[in-house]
Amino acid sequence: MARFLRPLLWGTTYTRLLHLWVPMLFTSVWLFIDLSKPWVPAALVIPLGLFPAVRRGEGVQARFMLAPDERSGEDQAFSVAPSVAWRDRWRTVLWLEARVLLGWVTCGVTVWMPVFAVDLGRAATGYRPTDDPMVMLLDPHWSCALLIPLPLLALYGAVVGLGELTTALARRLLGPSPAERLAALEARTEQLLERNRIARELHDSIGHALTVAVVQAGAARAAGDPEFTDRALSAIEETGRAALEDLERVLGVLREAERPVSSRPTLADADRLLESARTSGAKVDAEVSGPLETVAGPVSREGYRILQESLTNVLRHAGSVPVRVRIEVRDGTLSLEVRNPLPDGRAGSGRGSGLRGIRERAALLGGSARTGPHEGDWQVHAELPSH
Repeated sequence: MARFLRPLLWGTTYTRLLHLWVPMLFTSVWLFIDLSKPWVPAALVIPLGLFPAVRRGEGVQARFMLAPDERSGEDQAFSVAPSVAWRDRWRTVLWLEARVLLGWVTCGVTVWMPVFAVDLGRAATGYRPTDDPMVMLLDPHWSCALLIPLPLLALYGAVVGLGELTTALARRLLGPSPAERLAALEARTEQLLERNRIARELHDSIGHALTVAVVQAGAARAAGDPEFTDRALSAIEETGRAALEDLERVLGVLREAERPVSSRPTLADADRLLESARTSGAKVDAEVSGPLETVAGPVSREGYRILQESLTNVLRHAGSVPVRVRIEVRDGTLSLEVRNPLPDGRAGSGRGSGLRGIRERAALLGGSARTGPHEGDWQVHAELPSH
């Protein structure tokens, strides 16, 4: 019994009832004007529903009154955008007609069922109502009191049922159109791509800084040379400052979606990475050829991150080994290659998140990247369109 009566405790039950009553405000005003033409309000909503903004207003009402618990969800059941296609306009017209019809039914139920219950109570005391045809069929008797719960249960069932029916119709007629669903899916995809990009940024930047710091600290402790220790601390400080700048920039992107990305480092800043790797003990042999300044900004920025992750992997997995870096711009293509001897001659799996990020960056730019053993060395080779 408690489960059956639980909807009486839901606020949604009463907001839906209020939503059903709203159309009757206008209808009641019209009935005071001309009682002989009750169909006029239903006719007037036809041109009203063709206005694009009406769909937005109806969607907002439905979202806040029919399903208030769903309005903060990611998948919205009701569209709050103006009508664009004629199909959406006619769906709005059909919805308005349904609102008027359901409003009439709700008004009749919520008015006459309580009146019927009161008349049954009066009949139980011996009084015969003359204005209620349903009670007039009954003989005034105390047993009429046993029938009082019936109209109240009918009222309860009608209110809950009409609310559910209205919500189902609203989902069908005011739900997002295929074009709106596609636009929402594209926006969500863009958000996911941005989140993945930010995750790669944090992985590459912070991972590189921590790797350099760990390698430098370990080398300084093993060397026992005050001069070397001083250089190592200076390198750790410089790398840490650069990582903090990158972290602040990435957090700024999270706080402000419209922030430009022009402040991100590019391949023109590659000397900072190479010097950081050298101070960490790696013997870096770098060669840059071609007009690097002609490389498009997004390509140059992603190329910088690929180089950063490649050097981080060298320091993390191979240590102080010779590293060959080749950056070349030729015939509209940016080629970037990082090679180092395999530690102990063993080949890694090449399945780390950093290596996967390198391949993803290249693929997003329409290029390609290979990571893995090659001729006795570990190689990262990426080719990106420079424009």
